[in-house]
Amino acid sequence: MRVSQMLVPTLREVPAEAEVVSHQLLLRAGFIRKTASGVYTYLPLAQRVLKKIMQIVREEMDKQGGQELLMPIIQPAELWLDSGRWHVYGPELFRLKDRHQRDFCLGPTHEEVITTLVRGDVRSYKQMPLLLYQIQSKFRDERRPRFGLMRGREFIMKDLYSFDRDEAGLEVSYQKMHEAYINIFSRCGVQFRPVEADSGAIGGSSTHEFMVLAESGEAAILYCSACDYAANVEKATTQPTTGPDPSIPKLPLQEMSTPGQRSAEEVAAFLGIEPTQVIKTMFYKTNQEVVAALVRGDRDVNEVKLLNILGALTLELADEKTVEQVTGAPVGYVGPVQLKNIRIVADLDVMAMTNAIAGANKQDVHFINVNPQRDFTPEIVEDIRLVKVGEPCPKCGAHLLEARGIEVGQIFKLGTKYSEILGATFLDENGKERPIVMGCYGIGVSRTMAAAIEQNYDQNGIIWPANIAPFQAIVVPVATKDESQMKVAEELYHTLNQAGVETVLDDRAERPGVKFKDADLIGYPVRIVVGKQASDGIVEMRQRRSGVTEMTSVKDVVTKILELLPTL
Repeated sequence: MRVSQMLVPTLREVPAEAEVVSHQLLLRAGFIRKTASGVYTYLPLAQRVLKKIMQIVREEMDKQGGQELLMPIIQPAELWLDSGRWHVYGPELFRLKDRHQRDFCLGPTHEEVITTLVRGDVRSYKQMPLLLYQIQSKFRDERRPRFGLMRGREFIMKDLYSFDRDEAGLEVSYQKMHEAYINIFSRCGVQFRPVEADSGAIGGSSTHEFMVLAESGEAAILYCSACDYAANVEKATTQPTTGPDPSIPKLPLQEMSTPGQRSAEEVAAFLGIEPTQVIKTMFYKTNQEVVAALVRGDRDVNEVKLLNILGALTLELADEKTVEQVTGAPVGYVGPVQLKNIRIVADLDVMAMTNAIAGANKQDVHFINVNPQRDFTPEIVEDIRLVKVGEPCPKCGAHLLEARGIEVGQIFKLGTKYSEILGATFLDENGKERPIVMGCYGIGVSRTMAAAIEQNYDQNGIIWPANIAPFQAIVVPVATKDESQMKVAEELYHTLNQAGVETVLDDRAERPGVKFKDADLIGYPVRIVVGKQASDGIVEMRQRRSGVTEMTSVKDVVTKILELLPTL
Protein backbone atom coordinates (compact mmCIF):
# COMPACT_ATOMS: atom_id res chain seq x y z
CA MET A 1 0.00 0.00 0.00
CA ARG A 2 1.19 3.51 -0.79
CA VAL A 3 0.81 6.07 1.99
CA SER A 4 -0.42 8.68 -0.51
CA GLN A 5 -3.46 6.46 -1.10
CA MET A 6 -4.13 5.54 2.55
CA LEU A 7 -6.63 7.07 4.96
CA VAL A 8 -4.31 7.77 7.90
CA PRO A 9 -5.32 11.15 9.42
CA THR A 10 -2.52 11.62 11.95
CA LEU A 11 -2.68 14.38 14.57
CA ARG A 12 0.21 16.30 16.11
CA GLU A 13 -1.62 17.41 19.28
CA VAL A 14 -2.98 15.14 21.99
CA PRO A 15 -6.83 15.28 21.91
CA ALA A 16 -8.22 16.76 25.12
CA GLU A 17 -10.76 13.95 25.54
CA ALA A 18 -8.11 11.21 25.63
CA GLU A 19 -7.09 10.23 29.17
CA VAL A 20 -4.96 7.11 28.68
CA VAL A 21 -2.06 6.41 26.32
CA SER A 22 -3.89 3.96 24.06
CA HIS A 23 -6.76 6.39 23.50
CA GLN A 24 -4.35 9.24 22.76
CA LEU A 25 -2.23 7.26 20.33
CA LEU A 26 -5.10 5.53 18.53
CA LEU A 27 -6.56 8.97 17.82
CA ARG A 28 -3.26 10.66 16.97
CA ALA A 29 -2.01 7.82 14.75
CA GLY A 30 -5.25 7.74 12.72
CA PHE A 31 -6.59 4.38 13.91
CA ILE A 32 -9.97 5.44 15.31
CA ARG A 33 -12.40 8.34 15.32
CA LYS A 34 -15.17 8.99 17.84
CA THR A 35 -18.73 8.63 16.54
CA ALA A 36 -20.53 9.05 19.87
CA SER A 37 -19.64 8.67 23.53
CA GLY A 38 -18.10 5.22 23.88
CA VAL A 39 -18.65 4.44 20.18
CA TYR A 40 -15.81 4.54 17.62
CA THR A 41 -15.19 4.07 13.92
CA TYR A 42 -12.23 1.80 13.19
CA LEU A 43 -10.17 3.29 10.38
CA PRO A 44 -8.18 1.09 7.95
CA LEU A 45 -5.06 0.72 10.12
CA ALA A 46 -7.13 -0.33 13.13
CA GLN A 47 -9.11 -2.77 11.02
CA ARG A 48 -5.88 -4.45 9.93
CA VAL A 49 -4.80 -4.86 13.57
CA LEU A 50 -8.22 -6.18 14.57
CA LYS A 51 -8.25 -8.69 11.71
CA LYS A 52 -4.86 -10.01 12.80
CA ILE A 53 -6.00 -10.44 16.39
CA MET A 54 -9.18 -12.14 15.13
CA GLN A 55 -7.13 -14.48 12.96
CA ILE A 56 -4.98 -15.50 15.92
CA VAL A 57 -8.14 -16.06 17.96
CA ARG A 58 -9.76 -18.13 15.19
CA GLU A 59 -6.67 -20.31 14.74
CA GLU A 60 -6.45 -21.07 18.46
CA MET A 61 -10.20 -21.67 18.83
CA ASP A 62 -10.25 -23.98 15.82
CA LYS A 63 -7.18 -25.83 17.10
CA GLN A 64 -9.15 -26.76 20.22
CA GLY A 65 -12.16 -27.94 18.21
CA GLY A 66 -14.15 -24.72 18.18
CA GLN A 67 -16.73 -24.12 15.45
CA GLU A 68 -17.51 -20.58 14.39
CA LEU A 69 -21.06 -19.33 13.96
CA LEU A 70 -22.74 -15.94 14.06
CA MET A 71 -25.68 -15.07 16.32
CA PRO A 72 -27.98 -12.04 16.12
CA ILE A 73 -27.06 -8.83 17.90
CA ILE A 74 -30.74 -8.08 18.62
CA GLN A 75 -32.15 -10.50 21.21
CA PRO A 76 -35.79 -10.89 22.31
CA ALA A 77 -36.57 -9.99 25.92
CA GLU A 78 -38.34 -13.33 26.39
CA LEU A 79 -35.04 -15.18 26.45
CA TRP A 80 -33.61 -12.84 29.10
CA LEU A 81 -36.81 -13.03 31.15
CA ASP A 82 -36.64 -16.83 31.02
CA SER A 83 -33.04 -16.78 32.29
CA GLY A 84 -33.86 -14.21 34.96
CA ARG A 85 -31.33 -11.68 33.71
CA TRP A 86 -33.62 -9.08 32.12
CA HIS A 87 -33.89 -7.23 35.42
CA VAL A 88 -30.61 -8.40 36.98
CA TYR A 89 -28.35 -7.02 34.28
CA GLY A 90 -29.44 -3.50 35.11
CA PRO A 91 -29.09 -0.23 33.19
CA GLU A 92 -26.05 -1.44 31.22
CA LEU A 93 -28.39 -3.49 29.04
CA PHE A 94 -29.40 -1.59 25.89
CA ARG A 95 -33.17 -2.11 25.65
CA LEU A 96 -35.39 -1.27 22.68
CA LYS A 97 -38.83 -1.95 21.28
CA ASP A 98 -39.84 -2.88 17.75
CA ARG A 99 -42.82 -1.36 15.91
CA HIS A 100 -45.12 -3.82 17.67
CA GLN A 101 -43.86 -2.67 21.09
CA ARG A 102 -42.11 -5.97 21.74
CA ASP A 103 -39.04 -5.72 23.97
CA PHE A 104 -35.56 -6.51 22.69
CA CYS A 105 -32.00 -5.82 23.77
CA LEU A 106 -28.65 -5.36 22.07
CA GLY A 107 -26.56 -8.32 23.12
CA PRO A 108 -23.83 -7.71 25.69
CA THR A 109 -23.33 -11.48 25.73
CA HIS A 110 -25.10 -14.49 24.22
CA GLU A 111 -25.70 -17.18 26.86
CA GLU A 112 -29.47 -17.08 26.34
CA VAL A 113 -29.31 -17.26 22.54
CA ILE A 114 -26.73 -20.04 22.34
CA THR A 115 -28.43 -22.13 25.06
CA THR A 116 -31.77 -21.87 23.27
CA LEU A 117 -30.11 -22.82 19.98
CA VAL A 118 -28.46 -25.91 21.47
CA ARG A 119 -31.65 -26.83 23.32
CA GLY A 120 -33.40 -27.25 19.98
CA ASP A 121 -30.70 -29.20 18.15
CA VAL A 122 -28.63 -31.19 20.66
CA ARG A 123 -30.49 -34.10 22.22
CA SER A 124 -27.94 -36.88 22.79
CA TYR A 125 -24.72 -37.28 24.79
CA LYS A 126 -23.17 -38.43 21.50
CA GLN A 127 -23.36 -34.84 20.17
CA MET A 128 -21.04 -33.52 22.89
CA PRO A 129 -18.57 -32.07 23.73
CA LEU A 130 -19.43 -29.04 21.62
CA LEU A 131 -17.50 -25.76 21.35
CA LEU A 132 -19.28 -22.95 19.49
CA TYR A 133 -17.94 -19.41 19.10
CA GLN A 134 -18.44 -16.13 17.31
CA ILE A 135 -16.60 -12.83 16.85
CA GLN A 136 -19.05 -9.95 16.92
CA SER A 137 -19.85 -6.47 18.22
CA LYS A 138 -21.30 -6.33 21.72
CA PHE A 139 -23.13 -3.50 23.46
CA ARG A 140 -23.16 -2.27 27.05
CA ASP A 141 -24.60 1.08 28.07
CA GLU A 142 -21.73 2.12 30.31
CA ARG A 143 -22.64 4.84 32.78
CA ARG A 144 -19.36 6.59 32.07
CA PRO A 145 -17.65 5.48 28.86
CA ARG A 146 -13.96 6.32 29.12
CA PHE A 147 -10.44 5.42 28.13
CA GLY A 148 -11.30 5.02 24.47
CA LEU A 149 -11.60 1.35 23.53
CA MET A 150 -10.93 0.22 27.10
CA ARG A 151 -14.44 0.98 28.35
CA GLY A 152 -16.76 1.68 25.45
CA ARG A 153 -20.44 1.11 24.76
CA GLU A 154 -19.80 -0.87 21.57
CA PHE A 155 -16.87 -3.26 21.33
CA ILE A 156 -15.70 -6.33 19.44
CA MET A 157 -15.65 -9.60 21.34
CA LYS A 158 -15.02 -13.27 20.79
CA ASP A 159 -17.35 -15.45 22.84
CA LEU A 160 -17.21 -19.24 22.89
CA TYR A 161 -19.62 -21.55 24.69
CA SER A 162 -18.87 -25.14 25.67
CA PHE A 163 -21.47 -27.88 26.09
CA ASP A 164 -20.60 -31.08 27.94
CA ARG A 165 -22.38 -34.00 29.49
CA ASP A 166 -20.82 -33.65 32.97
CA GLU A 167 -18.41 -31.67 35.15
CA ALA A 168 -15.46 -33.79 34.05
CA GLY A 169 -16.14 -32.83 30.46
CA LEU A 170 -16.49 -29.17 31.43
CA GLU A 171 -13.10 -29.32 33.13
CA VAL A 172 -11.55 -30.58 29.88
CA SER A 173 -13.21 -27.79 27.88
CA TYR A 174 -12.17 -25.20 30.47
CA GLN A 175 -8.54 -26.30 30.35
CA LYS A 176 -8.61 -26.27 26.53
CA MET A 177 -9.71 -22.63 26.59
CA HIS A 178 -7.20 -21.77 29.32
CA GLU A 179 -4.44 -23.13 27.09
CA ALA A 180 -5.86 -21.39 24.01
CA TYR A 181 -6.00 -18.04 25.79
CA ILE A 182 -2.40 -18.33 26.91
CA ASN A 183 -1.44 -19.03 23.28
CA ILE A 184 -3.55 -16.14 21.95
CA PHE A 185 -2.14 -13.46 24.23
CA SER A 186 1.40 -14.81 23.85
CA ARG A 187 1.07 -14.59 20.06
CA CYS A 188 -0.32 -11.05 20.37
CA GLY A 189 2.94 -10.07 22.05
CA VAL A 190 1.54 -8.82 25.37
CA GLN A 191 2.63 -9.55 28.94
CA PHE A 192 -0.30 -11.02 30.83
CA ARG A 193 -1.38 -13.10 33.81
CA PRO A 194 -4.34 -15.45 34.29
CA VAL A 195 -5.93 -14.55 37.65
CA GLU A 196 -8.74 -15.98 39.74
CA ALA A 197 -11.77 -13.73 39.51
CA ASP A 198 -15.39 -13.16 40.46
CA SER A 199 -18.04 -14.39 38.00
CA GLY A 200 -20.29 -11.31 38.35
CA ALA A 201 -23.54 -11.14 36.38
CA ILE A 202 -22.51 -14.08 34.14
CA GLY A 203 -22.63 -16.46 37.09
CA GLY A 204 -21.01 -19.85 37.46
CA SER A 205 -18.76 -21.71 39.86
CA SER A 206 -15.25 -20.86 38.69
CA THR A 207 -13.63 -18.21 36.53
CA HIS A 208 -10.27 -16.78 35.50
CA GLU A 209 -9.53 -13.36 34.02
CA PHE A 210 -6.62 -12.77 31.68
CA MET A 211 -4.98 -9.49 32.60
CA VAL A 212 -2.55 -7.51 30.47
CA LEU A 213 -0.20 -5.88 32.97
CA ALA A 214 -0.16 -2.09 32.62
CA GLU A 215 0.00 0.88 34.98
CA SER A 216 -3.17 2.26 33.41
CA GLY A 217 -5.15 -0.88 34.22
CA GLU A 218 -8.45 -0.36 36.04
CA ALA A 219 -8.15 -3.61 37.97
CA ALA A 220 -5.74 -4.34 40.80
CA ILE A 221 -4.38 -7.87 40.98
CA LEU A 222 -2.45 -9.62 43.72
CA TYR A 223 0.10 -12.24 42.77
CA CYS A 224 2.54 -14.40 44.66
CA SER A 225 6.22 -13.51 44.77
CA ALA A 226 7.14 -17.20 44.73
CA CYS A 227 4.46 -19.35 43.05
CA ASP A 228 1.88 -19.00 40.26
CA TYR A 229 -1.01 -17.79 42.44
CA ALA A 230 -2.73 -14.65 41.13
CA ALA A 231 -6.19 -13.18 41.69
CA ASN A 232 -7.93 -9.86 41.30
CA VAL A 233 -8.59 -7.99 44.54
CA GLU A 234 -12.27 -8.97 44.45
CA LYS A 235 -11.34 -12.66 44.65
CA ALA A 236 -7.97 -12.75 46.42
CA THR A 237 -7.62 -14.77 49.62
CA THR A 238 -4.79 -15.34 52.05
CA GLN A 239 -3.63 -17.96 54.56
CA PRO A 240 -6.54 -19.23 56.71
CA THR A 241 -6.88 -17.59 60.13
CA THR A 242 -6.22 -19.65 63.24
CA GLY A 243 -8.83 -19.63 65.99
CA PRO A 244 -8.71 -17.63 69.24
CA ASP A 245 -5.81 -18.31 71.59
CA PRO A 246 -7.27 -20.59 74.31
CA SER A 247 -4.56 -19.51 76.75
CA ILE A 248 -5.93 -15.94 76.91
CA PRO A 249 -8.72 -15.61 79.52
CA LYS A 250 -11.96 -14.00 78.34
CA LEU A 251 -12.59 -10.92 80.44
CA PRO A 252 -16.04 -9.62 81.45
CA LEU A 253 -17.88 -7.46 78.91
CA GLN A 254 -17.84 -3.78 79.95
CA GLU A 255 -18.98 -0.43 78.60
CA MET A 256 -16.36 2.27 78.01
CA SER A 257 -17.02 5.95 77.35
CA THR A 258 -15.46 6.98 74.02
CA PRO A 259 -16.74 10.51 73.34
CA GLY A 260 -16.17 11.68 69.77
CA GLN A 261 -14.25 8.53 68.78
CA ARG A 262 -15.97 7.07 65.74
CA SER A 263 -13.50 5.27 63.45
CA ALA A 264 -11.56 2.13 64.35
CA GLU A 265 -8.33 4.13 64.24
CA GLU A 266 -9.72 6.85 66.55
CA VAL A 267 -11.05 4.33 69.05
CA ALA A 268 -7.79 2.39 69.07
CA ALA A 269 -5.71 5.53 69.63
CA PHE A 270 -8.07 6.72 72.40
CA LEU A 271 -7.78 3.39 74.25
CA GLY A 272 -4.06 2.97 73.57
CA ILE A 273 -4.45 -0.23 71.55
CA GLU A 274 -3.95 -1.36 67.94
CA PRO A 275 -6.79 -1.29 65.35
CA THR A 276 -6.33 -5.07 65.12
CA GLN A 277 -8.15 -5.28 68.48
CA VAL A 278 -11.23 -3.43 67.20
CA ILE A 279 -14.24 -5.04 65.49
CA LYS A 280 -15.41 -2.80 62.63
CA THR A 281 -19.16 -3.11 62.00
CA MET A 282 -20.46 -2.05 58.58
CA PHE A 283 -24.12 -2.06 57.59
CA TYR A 284 -25.23 -2.83 54.04
CA LYS A 285 -28.56 -2.73 52.26
CA THR A 286 -29.38 -5.49 49.78
CA ASN A 287 -32.47 -5.81 47.61
CA GLN A 288 -34.07 -7.72 50.50
CA GLU A 289 -32.64 -6.67 53.87
CA VAL A 290 -30.10 -4.79 55.96
CA VAL A 291 -27.12 -6.84 57.17
CA ALA A 292 -24.16 -6.20 59.46
CA ALA A 293 -20.70 -7.12 58.16
CA LEU A 294 -17.88 -7.51 60.69
CA VAL A 295 -14.17 -7.19 59.92
CA ARG A 296 -11.12 -6.49 62.02
CA GLY A 297 -10.36 -2.80 62.54
CA ASP A 298 -7.40 -2.80 60.16
CA ARG A 299 -9.38 -4.56 57.42
CA ASP A 300 -11.91 -3.47 54.78
CA VAL A 301 -15.03 -5.30 53.62
CA ASN A 302 -14.77 -6.91 50.20
CA GLU A 303 -18.22 -6.02 48.89
CA VAL A 304 -18.05 -8.50 45.99
CA LYS A 305 -17.38 -11.40 48.37
CA LEU A 306 -20.17 -10.20 50.66
CA LEU A 307 -22.65 -9.87 47.77
CA ASN A 308 -21.91 -13.41 46.60
CA ILE A 309 -22.16 -14.89 50.10
CA LEU A 310 -25.54 -13.24 50.66
CA GLY A 311 -26.78 -14.29 47.23
CA ALA A 312 -28.24 -10.81 46.79
CA LEU A 313 -28.90 -8.96 43.56
CA THR A 314 -27.71 -5.59 44.86
CA LEU A 315 -25.53 -4.34 47.70
CA GLU A 316 -24.82 -0.83 48.91
CA LEU A 317 -23.46 0.76 52.07
CA ALA A 318 -26.33 1.77 54.33
CA ASP A 319 -26.81 5.49 54.90
CA GLU A 320 -26.52 7.03 58.39
CA LYS A 321 -30.29 7.27 58.82
CA THR A 322 -30.74 3.55 58.15
CA VAL A 323 -27.93 2.63 60.54
CA GLU A 324 -29.49 4.69 63.34
CA GLN A 325 -32.92 3.16 62.68
CA VAL A 326 -31.70 -0.44 63.03
CA THR A 327 -29.24 0.09 65.91
CA GLY A 328 -30.46 3.11 67.81
CA ALA A 329 -27.01 4.65 67.59
CA PRO A 330 -25.13 6.87 65.14
CA VAL A 331 -22.47 5.54 62.79
CA GLY A 332 -19.21 5.00 64.67
CA TYR A 333 -20.78 3.53 67.79
CA VAL A 334 -22.49 0.45 66.36
CA GLY A 335 -21.52 -3.16 66.99
CA PRO A 336 -22.76 -6.76 67.00
CA VAL A 337 -23.45 -7.16 70.74
CA GLN A 338 -27.19 -7.14 71.54
CA LEU A 339 -27.93 -6.36 67.90
CA LYS A 340 -31.47 -7.54 67.18
CA ASN A 341 -33.31 -8.60 64.02
CA ILE A 342 -30.24 -8.10 61.83
CA ARG A 343 -28.27 -10.85 60.15
CA ILE A 344 -24.58 -10.72 61.07
CA VAL A 345 -21.86 -11.81 58.63
CA ALA A 346 -18.45 -12.08 60.31
CA ASP A 347 -15.06 -12.36 58.69
CA LEU A 348 -12.86 -15.29 59.72
CA ASP A 349 -10.41 -12.89 61.41
CA VAL A 350 -13.15 -11.59 63.70
CA MET A 351 -13.88 -15.06 65.05
CA ALA A 352 -10.22 -15.39 66.08
CA MET A 353 -10.35 -12.24 68.25
CA THR A 354 -10.31 -12.27 72.05
CA ASN A 355 -11.32 -9.38 74.32
CA ALA A 356 -11.98 -7.09 71.37
CA ILE A 357 -13.50 -3.61 71.17
CA ALA A 358 -16.82 -2.93 69.42
CA GLY A 359 -19.52 -0.29 69.32
CA ALA A 360 -22.11 -0.58 72.10
CA ASN A 361 -24.99 0.79 69.99
CA LYS A 362 -25.04 3.88 72.22
CA GLN A 363 -23.83 7.41 71.50
CA ASP A 364 -20.18 7.86 72.61
CA VAL A 365 -19.95 4.31 74.05
CA HIS A 366 -17.99 1.19 73.07
CA PHE A 367 -17.81 -2.28 74.59
CA ILE A 368 -14.48 -3.67 75.71
CA ASN A 369 -13.72 -7.39 76.13
CA VAL A 370 -16.04 -8.45 73.33
CA ASN A 371 -15.71 -12.17 72.53
CA PRO A 372 -17.39 -13.84 69.54
CA GLN A 373 -19.79 -16.69 70.33
CA ARG A 374 -20.04 -15.59 73.97
CA ASP A 375 -21.27 -12.05 73.26
CA PHE A 376 -22.69 -12.43 69.77
CA THR A 377 -23.27 -15.24 67.29
CA PRO A 378 -22.95 -14.49 63.56
CA GLU A 379 -25.31 -16.25 61.19
CA ILE A 380 -22.55 -16.49 58.55
CA VAL A 381 -18.79 -16.79 59.07
CA GLU A 382 -16.83 -16.41 55.83
CA ASP A 383 -13.88 -14.62 54.26
CA ILE A 384 -15.39 -11.20 53.49
CA ARG A 385 -12.34 -8.95 53.58
CA LEU A 386 -10.05 -7.33 51.06
CA VAL A 387 -6.61 -8.90 50.97
CA LYS A 388 -3.68 -6.48 50.88
CA VAL A 389 -0.12 -6.42 49.56
CA GLY A 390 2.37 -8.20 51.80
CA GLU A 391 -0.06 -10.76 53.21
CA PRO A 392 0.83 -14.46 52.82
CA CYS A 393 -0.06 -16.32 49.62
CA PRO A 394 -2.87 -18.86 50.21
CA LYS A 395 -0.93 -21.50 48.26
CA CYS A 396 2.64 -21.22 49.53
CA GLY A 397 2.76 -18.53 52.21
CA ALA A 398 5.15 -16.16 50.39
CA HIS A 399 4.34 -12.43 50.25
CA LEU A 400 1.67 -11.18 47.87
CA LEU A 401 2.61 -8.38 45.45
CA GLU A 402 0.32 -5.99 43.57
CA ALA A 403 0.08 -4.92 39.93
CA ARG A 404 -2.44 -3.12 37.73
CA GLY A 405 -4.11 -5.03 34.95
CA ILE A 406 -6.39 -4.60 31.94
CA GLU A 407 -8.89 -7.42 31.60
CA VAL A 408 -8.76 -8.72 28.03
CA GLY A 409 -10.34 -12.14 28.49
CA GLN A 410 -12.34 -14.21 30.96
CA ILE A 411 -13.35 -17.85 31.13
CA PHE A 412 -16.27 -19.18 33.20
CA LYS A 413 -17.53 -22.54 34.39
CA LEU A 414 -21.27 -21.99 34.15
CA GLY A 415 -22.31 -25.51 35.11
CA THR A 416 -26.06 -25.95 34.64
CA LYS A 417 -27.01 -22.34 35.54
CA TYR A 418 -28.49 -21.59 32.11
CA SER A 419 -29.31 -25.08 30.85
CA GLU A 420 -31.60 -25.82 33.81
CA ILE A 421 -33.42 -22.49 33.61
CA LEU A 422 -33.80 -22.64 29.82
CA GLY A 423 -34.46 -26.37 29.55
CA ALA A 424 -31.36 -27.42 27.58
CA THR A 425 -31.17 -31.14 28.29
CA PHE A 426 -29.84 -34.31 26.69
CA LEU A 427 -30.38 -38.04 26.96
CA ASP A 428 -27.49 -39.99 28.52
CA GLU A 429 -26.48 -43.60 27.73
CA ASN A 430 -29.37 -44.87 29.84
CA GLY A 431 -31.95 -42.65 28.18
CA LYS A 432 -32.16 -40.40 31.24
CA GLU A 433 -32.74 -36.68 30.65
CA ARG A 434 -30.02 -34.48 32.17
CA PRO A 435 -29.11 -30.78 31.95
CA ILE A 436 -26.18 -29.87 29.71
CA VAL A 437 -23.09 -28.62 31.57
CA MET A 438 -21.86 -25.33 30.12
CA GLY A 439 -18.93 -22.93 30.08
CA CYS A 440 -18.41 -19.56 28.42
CA TYR A 441 -15.19 -17.88 27.32
CA GLY A 442 -14.77 -14.28 26.14
CA ILE A 443 -11.98 -12.17 24.66
CA GLY A 444 -12.22 -8.43 24.12
CA VAL A 445 -10.72 -8.13 20.64
CA SER A 446 -10.84 -4.33 20.41
CA ARG A 447 -9.72 -4.03 24.02
CA THR A 448 -6.75 -6.29 23.30
CA MET A 449 -5.66 -3.86 20.60
CA ALA A 450 -5.78 -0.98 23.10
CA ALA A 451 -4.10 -3.03 25.85
CA ALA A 452 -1.22 -3.89 23.53
CA ILE A 453 -0.55 -0.16 23.12
CA GLU A 454 -0.65 0.43 26.89
CA GLN A 455 2.34 -1.93 27.11
CA ASN A 456 4.09 -0.96 23.90
CA TYR A 457 4.76 2.74 23.34
CA ASP A 458 7.28 5.50 23.90
CA GLN A 459 7.29 9.31 23.65
CA ASN A 460 7.19 9.05 19.85
CA GLY A 461 4.21 6.76 19.47
CA ILE A 462 3.09 3.14 19.27
CA ILE A 463 5.49 0.18 19.18
CA TRP A 464 3.43 -2.66 17.72
CA PRO A 465 4.35 -6.30 18.35
CA ALA A 466 5.10 -7.58 14.84
CA ASN A 467 2.33 -10.23 14.90
CA ILE A 468 -0.44 -7.64 15.20
CA ALA A 469 1.15 -4.57 13.57
CA PRO A 470 -1.00 -3.08 10.79
CA PHE A 471 2.04 -3.37 8.49
CA GLN A 472 5.38 -4.89 9.38
CA ALA A 473 7.63 -2.47 7.52
CA ILE A 474 7.63 0.93 5.86
CA VAL A 475 9.94 2.09 3.08
CA VAL A 476 10.67 5.82 3.25
CA PRO A 477 12.42 7.52 0.31
CA VAL A 478 14.02 10.73 1.57
CA ALA A 479 13.55 12.60 -1.71
CA THR A 480 10.63 11.44 -3.86
CA LYS A 481 11.91 13.56 -6.77
CA ASP A 482 15.21 11.66 -6.82
CA GLU A 483 14.77 8.96 -9.48
CA SER A 484 17.48 6.66 -8.08
CA GLN A 485 15.96 6.78 -4.60
CA MET A 486 12.46 6.11 -5.88
CA LYS A 487 13.65 3.24 -8.04
CA VAL A 488 15.31 1.51 -5.07
CA ALA A 489 12.30 2.29 -2.84
CA GLU A 490 9.86 0.82 -5.37
CA GLU A 491 11.99 -2.31 -5.80
CA LEU A 492 12.24 -2.84 -2.04
CA TYR A 493 8.51 -2.24 -1.60
CA HIS A 494 7.60 -4.89 -4.17
CA THR A 495 10.28 -7.38 -3.13
CA LEU A 496 9.32 -7.23 0.56
CA ASN A 497 5.63 -7.74 -0.15
CA GLN A 498 6.41 -10.63 -2.48
CA ALA A 499 8.46 -12.18 0.33
CA GLY A 500 5.47 -11.99 2.67
CA VAL A 501 6.55 -8.89 4.60
CA GLU A 502 3.56 -6.54 4.78
CA THR A 503 5.08 -3.26 3.64
CA VAL A 504 3.94 0.26 2.85
CA LEU A 505 5.72 2.84 0.72
CA ASP A 506 5.68 6.44 1.95
CA ASP A 507 5.58 8.10 -1.47
CA ARG A 508 4.26 11.43 -0.19
CA ALA A 509 5.99 14.66 -1.22
CA GLU A 510 6.60 15.53 2.43
CA ARG A 511 9.73 16.47 4.36
CA PRO A 512 11.68 13.45 5.66
CA GLY A 513 11.08 14.56 9.27
CA VAL A 514 7.31 14.43 8.80
CA LYS A 515 7.54 10.92 7.34
CA PHE A 516 9.79 9.71 10.16
CA LYS A 517 7.47 11.14 12.83
CA ASP A 518 4.43 9.50 11.24
CA ALA A 519 6.25 6.17 10.96
CA ASP A 520 7.17 6.27 14.65
CA LEU A 521 3.70 7.44 15.69
CA ILE A 522 1.97 4.62 13.78
CA GLY A 523 4.51 2.11 15.05
CA TYR A 524 5.72 0.09 12.06
CA PRO A 525 8.17 -2.49 13.48
CA VAL A 526 10.84 -1.80 10.81
CA ARG A 527 11.62 1.37 8.88
CA ILE A 528 13.80 1.31 5.74
CA VAL A 529 15.09 4.74 4.75
CA VAL A 530 16.23 5.14 1.15
CA GLY A 531 18.59 8.12 1.01
CA LYS A 532 21.73 9.40 -0.69
CA GLN A 533 23.48 6.02 -0.62
CA ALA A 534 20.70 4.36 -2.56
CA SER A 535 22.71 4.67 -5.78
CA ASP A 536 25.40 2.57 -4.07
CA GLY A 537 22.90 -0.09 -3.06
CA ILE A 538 22.88 0.93 0.65
CA VAL A 539 19.83 1.82 2.77
CA GLU A 540 19.21 2.49 6.46
CA MET A 541 17.22 -0.08 8.43
CA ARG A 542 15.83 0.90 11.86
CA GLN A 543 14.01 -1.23 14.42
CA ARG A 544 11.14 0.67 16.05
CA ARG A 545 11.30 -1.09 19.43
CA SER A 546 15.02 -0.94 20.12
CA GLY A 547 15.93 2.03 17.96
CA VAL A 548 18.83 0.01 16.57
CA THR A 549 19.84 1.44 13.20
CA GLU A 550 22.20 -0.09 10.65
CA MET A 551 23.25 0.54 7.08
CA THR A 552 22.32 -2.48 5.00
CA SER A 553 22.86 -3.64 1.46
CA VAL A 554 19.64 -3.58 -0.53
CA LYS A 555 20.07 -7.22 -1.45
CA ASP A 556 20.21 -8.21 2.26
CA VAL A 557 17.15 -6.26 3.44
CA VAL A 558 14.57 -9.01 2.92
CA THR A 559 16.66 -11.68 4.64
CA LYS A 560 17.41 -9.47 7.64
CA ILE A 561 13.81 -8.38 8.11
CA LEU A 562 12.54 -11.97 7.92
CA GLU A 563 15.06 -12.88 10.60
CA LEU A 564 14.09 -9.90 12.75
CA LEU A 565 10.28 -10.12 12.69
CA PRO A 566 9.88 -13.12 15.05
CA THR A 567 11.81 -11.17 17.70
CA LEU A 568 9.95 -7.87 17.37
